[in-house]
Amino acid sequence: MTYERFTELCEQPGLHSDSSQLPKEPLLMALWHARRGHWNRAHDIAVAERTPAGSALHAHLHRQEGDLSNAQYWYSRAGRRPPDVTVEMEWESLAREFCENT
Repeated sequence: MTYERFTELCEQPGLHSDSSQLPKEPLLMALWHARRGHWNRAHDIAVAERTPAGSALHAHLHRQEGDLSNAQYWYSRAGRRPPDVTVEMEWESLAREFCENT
């Protein structure tokens, strides 16, 4: 899925998480939920993804909620440093990364 198509789906009103239009890739689904304000659902998905990318997403979500010490732990698990950009810019970066890897 392209980043452009993914962001269109994130902004499409009335789209439900069971829509066949959405990506099946869990990390993209978590970002979709996060974009739409479903933090708990996004977090549940991130917790289940026991990969460096899943840990990076997990860190992002804790950064988004303002729990920076928890975020720092997950950045270290992902082998990444906390980004020096806004949360929105980090979301975009992760979305681009996950779209490229699907």
